[in-house]
Amino acid sequence: MASKMIIQQPKPLVVAAASDQWSTSICECDNVNECCFSVWCFPCFACITARDHGECLCLPLLDSFGCIPPITLSMRVSTRRRYGIKDSICNDCVYTCCCGPCSWCQIRREMKARLHPVTLFNNRPN
Repeated sequence: MASKMIIQQPKPLVVAAASDQWSTSICECDNVNECCFSVWCFPCFACITARDHGECLCLPLLDSFGCIPPITLSMRVSTRRRYGIKDSICNDCVYTCCCGPCSWCQIRREMKARLHPVTLFNNRPN
């Protein structure tokens, strides 16, 4: 009996240096569906993004307390630290306070750009 051997060549590995800047600006929407979702159903968008970031699904619902939304601010800081992005806490406070949906969109775009698995909807067969 002859056995069949399959040999695969290793694929080339490309390593790119990670940037220490945000991959997109605060108002740079690359996906209209996500931007619309974040504006029209902001609590759902923020909760799903927090879940994909590895945090509790309902954590963003605590943002209704305080002048500067604490969860959005902590998510921005966590994203910056995770990916080594150089920015200031002052900018984080301004973006969080003035434009929460845009800030969450930027966090989501950064997760996608850094190849972090992101899912808006989980389509499971019944």
